[in-house]
Amino acid sequence: MEDEEMEKKVQQYLQRKGFRLTELALQEERNRLSTSAISDVTLARSDNDPGRYHDGYGRLRTWAYSSLDQYKHELLRVLYPVFIHCFMDLVAGGHMQEARSFFHTFREDHEVMHSRDLQKLEGVLSPSHLEEMELARSLRQNKFKIKLCEYSYELLLQYLQKTQALVVLGVINEHITFEVSPGQPSLISDDADVVALIGTSKDLAKQINQKEVHWGLLEDAVEERMEKALAESDKIEAENKDASAEENKKRSAEGGKQGASLNKKSKKDKLVGATGKNVKTETSMVSVAPRVKPELTLPTTPVEVEQSILEDLRNRAQLNSLALPSVSFYTFLNTHNGLNCSSISHDGSLVVGGFSDSSVKVWDMSKIGQPAKPSSSQGENGSSQGERMSTLDEGKKPYTLFQGHSGPVYSVAFSPFGDFLLSSSSDSTIRLWSTKLNANLVCYKGHNYPVWDVQFSPVGHYFASASHDRTARIWSMDKIQPLRIMAGHLSDVDCVQWHVNCNYIATGSSDKTVRLWDVQSGECIRMFIGHRSMVLSLAMSPDGRYMASGDEDGTIMLWDLSTGRCVSPLLGHSSCVWTLAFSCEGALLASGSADCTVKLWDVASSTKALKTEETKGSTASRLRLLKALPTKSTPVYSLRFSRRNLLFASGALSLSSL
Repeated sequence: MEDEEMEKKVQQYLQRKGFRLTELALQEERNRLSTSAISDVTLARSDNDPGRYHDGYGRLRTWAYSSLDQYKHELLRVLYPVFIHCFMDLVAGGHMQEARSFFHTFREDHEVMHSRDLQKLEGVLSPSHLEEMELARSLRQNKFKIKLCEYSYELLLQYLQKTQALVVLGVINEHITFEVSPGQPSLISDDADVVALIGTSKDLAKQINQKEVHWGLLEDAVEERMEKALAESDKIEAENKDASAEENKKRSAEGGKQGASLNKKSKKDKLVGATGKNVKTETSMVSVAPRVKPELTLPTTPVEVEQSILEDLRNRAQLNSLALPSVSFYTFLNTHNGLNCSSISHDGSLVVGGFSDSSVKVWDMSKIGQPAKPSSSQGENGSSQGERMSTLDEGKKPYTLFQGHSGPVYSVAFSPFGDFLLSSSSDSTIRLWSTKLNANLVCYKGHNYPVWDVQFSPVGHYFASASHDRTARIWSMDKIQPLRIMAGHLSDVDCVQWHVNCNYIATGSSDKTVRLWDVQSGECIRMFIGHRSMVLSLAMSPDGRYMASGDEDGTIMLWDLSTGRCVSPLLGHSSCVWTLAFSCEGALLASGSADCTVKLWDVASSTKALKTEETKGSTASRLRLLKALPTKSTPVYSLRFSRRNLLFASGALSLSSL
């Protein structure tokens, strides 16, 4: 009351003295204070108003889409994390109706890039679902990392300060971390990991990727020894050729018959010499790779296997962007959608399929097309077709049947020399089979959930597995317990691949990351972030420096293991990339997809460009697509280059896509 009387007296005084402007200023200040008090009450009430999420995100969305085109694509990256966390905040607050309305109103903005995540989050119907759903837990516990240029970041800060958008500001502070780079804004096509979910610490990936990786080849590897032996034999033959030529000159007077025979021999020597030269040329890319010592005790290689490798090296085809490989495609018929996986032996002589009925079936290509023998044992009856196709005709069994699993078989793999076979299943076990004895030798138990993938090491004896329990494990054939357990992925480990020197394994996961693990310590030494969907396939280059990974969206990425950077994204497939394979000299990369195509990519030119541009600080150009090989209607399950550089492929004919 006293304050009001005081204000009246002051106002009367100002009127008597004629201080009109001062009177107006005092009245304006009084109105401002009263408005501020009312807005404080309104703000306190709106703290529990679910509509503020809709308004805050809507204004941010309108502002981002109306920004300058030069910076729009960077500012739009902020929308998805804000959208996700606004939705989950509404659910956590119990505002389910408002949450559903918010989700369906703005869902279309993110359908293209994040459709699978949206499908999962659509099933969130109560606050308890946020705790139960793996994806929601991962999103709540970890931060998004978003790359922006300095000017885009300044624009965003100015918007937040100007609008006082408290909801958006809270979400950004709590769930987003920005990586600000100087210079011009980057394009999404140039950098695939502009928006990525990282661990609880924003420096986790950087800390991991600072560790040293010895990416070279093994010292005194079998193939290297065989190449040296081949080079020495070629040198001796060349010397013999020179000696024979001299003898031919001395004895030229003795008669034409002997001379003719020597000329014939000389031509043969020239051919052998040329073959040796080709081998040297094609292995030059691999030979420059550094040599490292093995961390595992390696098995000895039998003499007959060394002789086989020597023969393969002598007959190896040299591949490059102008000389593409021959392709042998094995098509499974009449599988009735029961084939889950397939694999091909190193020389293409054996093909195996893993089926939903828990069976494993092996076809011997040398017996396909032979007439049935009345007293033949299981697996020796042949198909009547002359083509390389695996059929399931009634009354005939052109395959060897392996039974033992109690659930669908998800992965099969031959040993490097084809004498053993591994299979993994939803029954959480891995089984080792002998292709010589046609029998199950060992059942390995250790995983607690389905095992999605299993792969032999390049030297055999050791193998790695990937499972739904989020771990990868390393095993040896002579022990029933795993030697190492690799844990760290946030979701299923879907695929696994050995490094060529056997000191590392790579794993691809449904958490959209690829990790590289040290076999000896079990420690993660590289984390590759950039895929936008689950990683389904991996391949290592023959020199050990590069790794290719393929995902569910059809994107392939080529990574440099030494730096942890993406060398080049490969965009060309329209569906899941199920298999990848490098040619023996590393010049080509083959990819097989559910879109029923095999594609060949030029790796050599892009890796050379990367090396020349490293000093300039720029990125290499995209890998060039050399050729697309479409099948009529057969999704490609597996690819493999033989030691002679013949490309083998397999898949099951899909009648639904005809």
